[in-house]
Amino acid sequence: MLTIALTFPAGRYHATPWSRHVNEADVAWPPDPWRLVRALIATWHRKLDTHCYPHERLESLLAHIAEAPPPRFRLPEDVIHAHTRHYMPTKGDKRTLIFDAFVRLQPDDPVVITWPELELPAEEQELLDALLDVLGYFGRAESWVHAERTSWTDGYNCVPSEQDVDTETGEMGEIVRLLTPLPPQAYAEFREQQIASRKRLPKAIEPTLPQDWLKALSLDTADIQKAGWSLPPAARWVRYRRPLHALKAVAAQTAPRRPARKTERVITTARFALYGKPLPRIEDAVRLGEAFRLAVLGCAKRILGEEALPRELSGHELPEDNRHLHAFWLPDPDKRGEIAHLVVHAPGGLSREAILVLTALQKVRYGEGDPLRVLLEGIGPASMFQELTALTGESAVWRSLTPYLHPWHLKKPELRSPDALHEALLAQLRKEWHARGKDLPEIVDFRELPDRDFDGRRLKPLHYHRFRRKRGLVQPDKLGRLLEIRFAAPVRGPVALGFACHFGLGLFAPLTCA
Repeated sequence: MLTIALTFPAGRYHATPWSRHVNEADVAWPPDPWRLVRALIATWHRKLDTHCYPHERLESLLAHIAEAPPPRFRLPEDVIHAHTRHYMPTKGDKRTLIFDAFVRLQPDDPVVITWPELELPAEEQELLDALLDVLGYFGRAESWVHAERTSWTDGYNCVPSEQDVDTETGEMGEIVRLLTPLPPQAYAEFREQQIASRKRLPKAIEPTLPQDWLKALSLDTADIQKAGWSLPPAARWVRYRRPLHALKAVAAQTAPRRPARKTERVITTARFALYGKPLPRIEDAVRLGEAFRLAVLGCAKRILGEEALPRELSGHELPEDNRHLHAFWLPDPDKRGEIAHLVVHAPGGLSREAILVLTALQKVRYGEGDPLRVLLEGIGPASMFQELTALTGESAVWRSLTPYLHPWHLKKPELRSPDALHEALLAQLRKEWHARGKDLPEIVDFRELPDRDFDGRRLKPLHYHRFRRKRGLVQPDKLGRLLEIRFAAPVRGPVALGFACHFGLGLFAPLTCA
């Protein structure tokens, strides 16, 4: 038995059925096996090493899937047939109203596809696992997907059938047609019939009837339609019975909220790419951090409503012991000090609502001119980004990227000598660090740095913007220092300490990664 589970983290599945226009606002539900096979082919071409996974193994895998009896489906029940409308620019500077239909479903409620009689050889299972592991989307590009081979014993609600009534239970269903791939032998016979029925194949049809079965599966949809085929030459229709009203236009009732999974609590970090000219510089980190937070909260108001802002993003209405578990808005500069990325890090974890908001963010209004366009590169635990950014690295020594401003006032005796000042600052660093967690390594000591080098630009604390826009905010330190902090053992980043550390000040980078 082969079973594949598909979950859609964004809660959306976009796919237009074959032979239907996008403006009919229909959705291919359940997903066509034909679409799955073509997704695997595209993934093999783009993402796998063809030396490790040769063409012959891919063809054998897909042939086994095509030759097996049609699969069964387990479809989520709490789904909504939704759509958006927007204007699409066309030729002549005209605009056309477009319907974009999709299925709204729970991000953790899987679509399960099972071939009950299919047993794959070990090497083909290995190839399938590799393909599913790197499959980024399924359907349209907006349909982000997580796919994996799994086991399933909870039954199926969409099965191959010619009747709309379940003869065993008497339950009514509705019949839908799904596009499935023809087996290699059936395609060869179809091709022979087409060639034998004509003296000569028309030029438009000939390229759409390749001898190679895999090439026939890989034909471009536009070429198939241009040749006049009513369905792809290497495909066939299979009738399925799915639950009655499987795609509802409105929710019958509010879907019960599922309890948070343990894995959701480890999702702490999101990384965005910024696009704009010019890009912000590291000197303006705190300005960008505040602008980014405002943009995210504005997005949250539009999506969730003003009364439902995720607390880990707003930082408001938090328990007293949660002073640093909400979001940090941290610049991730390049060598020249230009902020091409920004990291959102909430040590206490990001909720489902917060992830939904971060996923929907598209632009940030910053300074004058056009807004910065943003692209969410990934979201997960901090360790997931250690290959992309030094901020989430691990080290025992960390150096300032932006000035550290001590968060509490210094007393007069602490200013009488350099040694007293050093001890006072060390005490403040340790006090703040202890507030982040009980089991964290101790801060052994620190030393002050004269400047920070960004590809020849040597920045001193006074070069940075060191103030927040919030009025009435008490700021014990208005100058700041660049520090090198040494911990008793390696710690995992991001590390940000001091005044306005949630907005980019007091940000550190590891000196050496563990």
